[in-house]
Amino acid sequence: MSFLSFLISGISLGSIYAIIALGYTMVYGIAKMLNFAHGDVIMVGAYICFYAVGHFHLPPVVGVLAAMALCTVLGRVIERLAYKPLRSAPSLAVLITAIGVSYFLQNAALLLWTSNPKVFPNFFGREAVGPDGQAQLLTGVELFGGQLRISYVTLVTIVVCLVIMGALSLFISRSKLGKAMRACSEDKDAARLMGINVDTTISLTFAIGSGLAAVAGVLLCSAYPTLVPTTGSMPGIKAFTAAVFGGIGSIPGAFLGGLLLGVIEILSAAYISTQLSNAIVFAVLIVVLLVKPTGLLGKAIREKV
Repeated sequence: MSFLSFLISGISLGSIYAIIALGYTMVYGIAKMLNFAHGDVIMVGAYICFYAVGHFHLPPVVGVLAAMALCTVLGRVIERLAYKPLRSAPSLAVLITAIGVSYFLQNAALLLWTSNPKVFPNFFGREAVGPDGQAQLLTGVELFGGQLRISYVTLVTIVVCLVIMGALSLFISRSKLGKAMRACSEDKDAARLMGINVDTTISLTFAIGSGLAAVAGVLLCSAYPTLVPTTGSMPGIKAFTAAVFGGIGSIPGAFLGGLLLGVIEILSAAYISTQLSNAIVFAVLIVVLLVKPTGLLGKAIREKV
């Protein structure tokens, strides 16, 4: 049962990575930019939800929606101020700008919310009456006579990831804006000739990715309830790894890469070493890219010269 428990935990962690990886893969697929500030948007979303629920006593659902709304605005502001002027700039300039935006968000969070760790509240428990007649908070379900325990956070994370992936796939394939995104991804110049506003499409892509980052931030801090200004740094890097692992630019690739990365990390920590789990994750990525440079579901693109 321990293996099954670790596997479910890995799928839950991988679901968070997959949601974060969507932001990377959408922006890269359409704008061909790597937004390394995406991990810090996760942190901002978690802080907004934390203060909305803990200090303003709003319901958790309202706190999550507020975090999504404000992070969506933040994503558009970042794109407008930092990335839009660099549309025709070399990729190195965009990369340096992204790192600068990341440090700006971290230091702004440090000034606003200090470096003191915040304990994120548990949104996924339910009250029940215990054997002694006292109220208690149930945080999970027990299966197989108590041999396997799955937390509500784990269940909610997996379900939310599946819902987001399904909704986003339908949005990309069926909606007018989704078709515009696919057109911009294929050829921006041809998309402009067909009457598509490429700048607006790219801005909306940043906005959608940032809104999803807020959801990922809440789920991440619910599972690992310590919140600091650098909370999103390592998950952001790992989610970018997941996007590359699955094939950056591919939404199914982000989903598959995130799940595999989470399972590999948890199983490595459980059966090999907690200190070496991150090294094993990146070693697997290197091996995969040596065998298939475009990632598991990525497609090679031929460039005309």
